[in-house]
Amino acid sequence: MSDKERSRAPEDQQGGLEQKVLQEYPRLGPSDNFQFSCHPGVSCFNKCCADVNIVLTPYDVLRMKRRLRISSTEFLDKYALLPVNKEMKTPLVLLRMSDDENKSCQFLTEAGCGIYSDRPWPCRMYPLGLAAQKDTPDGWRGDRFYFLLQEEGCMGFGEQKQWKVSEWLEDQGLDDYDEWGEAFKELSLHEYFEEGGVLSPEKMHMLFTACYDLDKFREFVFESTLLQRFEIDEDFVAEMRCDDEALLRFAYLWLRFSLFGEPTMKVRAQVAEAFKGSVEKQKLFNKEPV
Repeated sequence: MSDKERSRAPEDQQGGLEQKVLQEYPRLGPSDNFQFSCHPGVSCFNKCCADVNIVLTPYDVLRMKRRLRISSTEFLDKYALLPVNKEMKTPLVLLRMSDDENKSCQFLTEAGCGIYSDRPWPCRMYPLGLAAQKDTPDGWRGDRFYFLLQEEGCMGFGEQKQWKVSEWLEDQGLDDYDEWGEAFKELSLHEYFEEGGVLSPEKMHMLFTACYDLDKFREFVFESTLLQRFEIDEDFVAEMRCDDEALLRFAYLWLRFSLFGEPTMKVRAQVAEAFKGSVEKQKLFNKEPV
């Protein structure tokens, strides 16, 4: 497969899967049952953790880089792929597989996942998939349903363990992941894109850095004049210095303001006047004339 073809593969595969799900898959609700178990005694154990496209959300990256005790920049460089094509509206981050013959996940061990408690959302959900329509601004909640991803060769469906969908979601610790995923959807599925809006390369980079490269974004926040421009609670600012979740929450607010013009941030009165020309900008932001 060429590099160009490989960069399109995740979106092409997802589009085909979406059509198949809508047309063929039985729809499951929270109280519906399914039969499944995955453990070292299953003959296919660990085989599904190879040569697979795992799309990472910003919260996935946050949890994994923190588990590994490395910076977000190092994580993205070593453990992520960043496919690019002209059809992309927002950045796409995939989990990088190993270069071995099986293209195994880099976190796979003989005992299973080496970062199990911080594994990404798709790994937690399997064997369930989720289809969800976008919520509308007037408060209408889009339809949501679950379905079973019965991969060929998966022997877990032959196990006797019975689950309700709601029980599986709770057991896999999905609440935080779903909450952060919904917040990210407000950016990635914003009506700006539905109306034909396209981000410039600079804004695309801004979105990527603020969402995925949190440690680099923290440098930007605290080493630039950004915090001087907005009214932000001092306790929240202090929290952002050391808490990744707080910083990601701020990133989402700032992106919705700066990319889409939403009133999620309040500009300081002096700054608003400065950009009307009534206050000298260089004096306001403590910068020497260039």
